[in-house]
Amino acid sequence: MPPFFALISPLLLYLLYRFVYSLLWIPYRTQLHLRRQGVRGPPRRLLSGNAADVRDLIARAQAAPLPAFHHHDVAGRVVPHYREWSAQFGRTFLYWFGPRPRLAIVEPELVRVVMTDSTGRFEKVGFNPLAKQLFGEGLPGLKGRTWARHRRLIAPAFNMERIKSWIPAIASSTSTMLEKWEVQVGSSSGFEIEVNKEFHTFTADVISQVAFGSSYKEGKRIFQLQEEQMLLVSLALRTVYIPGFRFIPTKKNRKRWSLNKEIRKSLHQLIQANWNECENSKNLLGLMISAQKNKGEEKMEIEEIIDECKSFYFAGKETTANLLTWAILLLALHQDWQKKVRDEVTYVCGSHKYPNGDVLADLKIVNMVLKETLRLYPPGIALVRLTTKDTKLGTLDIPAGTQLYMPTIAIHHDAEVWGADASEFNPLRFAEGKGHHLGSFTPFGLGATICVGQNLALVEAKVALAMILQRFEFVVSPSYVHAPMLLLTLQPQYGAQVLFRKI
Repeated sequence: MPPFFALISPLLLYLLYRFVYSLLWIPYRTQLHLRRQGVRGPPRRLLSGNAADVRDLIARAQAAPLPAFHHHDVAGRVVPHYREWSAQFGRTFLYWFGPRPRLAIVEPELVRVVMTDSTGRFEKVGFNPLAKQLFGEGLPGLKGRTWARHRRLIAPAFNMERIKSWIPAIASSTSTMLEKWEVQVGSSSGFEIEVNKEFHTFTADVISQVAFGSSYKEGKRIFQLQEEQMLLVSLALRTVYIPGFRFIPTKKNRKRWSLNKEIRKSLHQLIQANWNECENSKNLLGLMISAQKNKGEEKMEIEEIIDECKSFYFAGKETTANLLTWAILLLALHQDWQKKVRDEVTYVCGSHKYPNGDVLADLKIVNMVLKETLRLYPPGIALVRLTTKDTKLGTLDIPAGTQLYMPTIAIHHDAEVWGADASEFNPLRFAEGKGHHLGSFTPFGLGATICVGQNLALVEAKVALAMILQRFEFVVSPSYVHAPMLLLTLQPQYGAQVLFRKI
């Protein structure tokens, strides 16, 4: 046999073995193991699993809006695969993302166990290489010791006392937005404003100021590029990644390369431009710059700083913008609650003053409304963890390598958890003294990996919502189409049109 064939034959045999083992034997063994425990699911395709089925179900669900805004049963439009397959196979079922098994679970106690586990049995599922272009190697996608180091360095930037010191800057950005609205509204009895777009500009300005010591104007190009990148990443997350595919110069890949290169270049320039001002600051960028000068394990390299800037530029804008959007739409629809919230804001803050750090805790109805908004329209619609070893969860023995899919939005709308009115807007369920299971309400995650910026998001939303209610009354515009959709975060597919009138 020629030397070439002598070398290539073992390689071909090895590749054939890996193919049979990974794509046939392991899935068959996992499926059989769980089926013996009563877990069923949709049939899988050899290479893609059920990824194409998920994409098709989502495409069909998003092809038509929901019939009415009065009932907030949106899980069937946002996670139609969970709605359809749980109806067929039960609340716990197995489906496949490529060769990887995904076990859907919705019991709050199991969610709590998974998300608060400290033994290492369940770890975060990393982003595929195409999705990493949006977040970089930032906190949302990191694991293990690298994640722990970044978390230690970043968390102090978002402690509550520091966030309270940012309230004047948040109020200033809110005032700028509202002054523009007042000019638009004038003396009209109802001027339409697309609030989702407005809130994205507002939150972009806030995160630029408080986290990076810059302004929306300085970072505007970065935000625009990230919005383009978000569309490509959203598509990549629903597609099984083929190793090496990102290096093929397809049209979408060339676009990804171009966007990523320009974003990193813009962030590098922004960091350098604000280096001296931020070096002695205790904001996020200042803490990371200080860490850049450290030695040993706590050092943060410039490329790591860029990655974290990418993550926080995106997450700091998207999460709060969409929370405010859904809160305004819900209060525009439920006029009785709009009046209750306005009365509380007037009582606590007066007609003109913005809420400062000392009175935030007194805005109890505002807090209830924001929590109910996060329950009905959470920014992240699912949590996913990977079993690192064979493990027992509840009554199930789960093989290592199984992804646990916990659909937050389905749990948040579960009548077995929240009662018969689970899909109705009822802030009283979060009234003081009322509790809920820890695993049943997870808009920002749970456990050690809970969103580091959640306090900023809630304070920002409270301040903005209070100031809006001091100046305006509002109703849902007849042009609004109720069509929540997932584009990395939960947002209105056709915008959020609201009619405003000055008080």
